[in-house]
Amino acid sequence: MKKKFISLIFLSGGVGSRIDSTIPKQYIKIHGKPIALYSFETFLKIDLIDEIIVVCNDKYKNIFKTNKKLKFSSPGSRRQDSVYNALLMIDNLSDYVCIHDAARPFIDRESIIKTIDAAIEYNASALGHLAANTIKKLDKNKTVKETLDRSFLFEIQTPQVIQTSLLKKGYEYINKNKINVFDDLSIIESLNTKIKIIEGKKENFKITHPIDLKFAKYLLNEK
Repeated sequence: MKKKFISLIFLSGGVGSRIDSTIPKQYIKIHGKPIALYSFETFLKIDLIDEIIVVCNDKYKNIFKTNKKLKFSSPGSRRQDSVYNALLMIDNLSDYVCIHDAARPFIDRESIIKTIDAAIEYNASALGHLAANTIKKLDKNKTVKETLDRSFLFEIQTPQVIQTSLLKKGYEYINKNKINVFDDLSIIESLNTKIKIIEGKKENFKITHPIDLKFAKYLLNEK
């Protein structure tokens, strides 16, 4: 079987407004290394990745260094805009797009490869884990409308890997219909395609709040 061409879109353009910092959270240093580089360097060691498009502000480009084919694109006002900006820059040979958040420093090689393999089999995949807490759906008055069966509810992580042609088709649809989406898989969910969820590790959390940053520092001190 011919090797698939995998493009990585590395999302590092967020401003991290929920963390009290003078710089975006993904560039806060732990042990002298920006958070973004922990996962970036993990991806660099994976031969399946053929090119990397880093989405970031111009002033942070010098942080990312590699001998691999590296491109940069500008962040958009929404996540979907940032991914789309990068998608416009991928190689014409691209078969699959792997999208990862720079603010998830603890992704591991095995999980990345499993997600890529699942996408090649199913057209799209992502890491996720079962919701640990009871989830209730509320009405507009913030009163309980129903309790959802959490045995079918997954908290979705990244990377999310999508067949390139499918992702482009999904963008045509959401752009035409002016649809806002919550994650990358949402872009293609309207296309009636199967998406495989791979059980991910809870350590693959996204640093969003100050408590997440404290936990990340704790885990890295333990390593």
